[in-house]
Amino acid sequence: MELQGLRIAITGGTSGLGLALVRELLHRGAHVAFVARTREHVERVAREHPGAFGIVGDVAQKDDIYPIALQITGRLGGLDVLVNNASSLGPTPLARLGDTECEDVELALATNLLGPFRLTKALLGALSASAREGRGAVVLNVSSDAAINAYPSWGAYGASKAALHHMSRIWNEELSAEGVRFLSLDPGDMDTPLHALAVPDADPATLERPETSAREFADAIAAALGDRVAVIEHREHST
Repeated sequence: MELQGLRIAITGGTSGLGLALVRELLHRGAHVAFVARTREHVERVAREHPGAFGIVGDVAQKDDIYPIALQITGRLGGLDVLVNNASSLGPTPLARLGDTECEDVELALATNLLGPFRLTKALLGALSASAREGRGAVVLNVSSDAAINAYPSWGAYGASKAALHHMSRIWNEELSAEGVRFLSLDPGDMDTPLHALAVPDADPATLERPETSAREFADAIAAALGDRVAVIEHREHST
C-alpha cells in the first residue's frame, strides 16, 4: 500500500484533513505539493515537513487556478494524484437557507465545486499523461454525508458537496477507460477547525481524528492506482 515516488497535490493542506494527508503521504514516500490561501501557514507547514512543496493560492478564485496548476506540475514534474480537499461552509455560523446570503452560497460553490472543477480541468493533461505512462492517475474529491443527507442549516455546504459528488461520478464515467479514476469519499465527522467552526459545541472525543481518515484515504488512493496497474498489465500481456 506504499505510494513511493508518486506525485500528489493536495488543496487545503495546512490544517485538518489536508495537513494530515500531507504527513501521511510523505510518510508513504510520495512527492507532495500542497495548496492553501495563507502564505504564513504555507511557509510554516513547508518548514515543518521537508520535501513538501507549499503553494499559496485560493481555489475559489478563478485567476489563481492556472498559477496553482503550473506550480504543481513544475515542482512535481507531472502529477499522478490530485486531492481536492479545500472546503468552505458558506455562512458561519451556519444558517437556514432562507437566511443565507447569496454571497455565502456563491462562496461555497466557488470553493467546493468550481474550484475542484477548474483545477482538475487545468491538470487533466498531466493526469492523462501519467495514465498513459502506466503510472495511473487518481482524482480524490473530499465529500461529506451532507452531500447525501438533508441537514437543516447545512444548505450551502450540502448542496455544493452534492454537486461535487455527482460531478465526480460523471467524470469517472467519462475518463476511467482512459486510466483516470475519480473517487468521492466522505471522511466522516472529524476533529478539525472546519468542524469546530460549524459545530462549536461538539465534543472532540466523539469525532474521528484526521490522521485516521488520512490513512483510509491513502489506502483508497493506493487501491485505485493498484487497479489501474493491474489493468495495464493485463492489456500488455494480452497484446
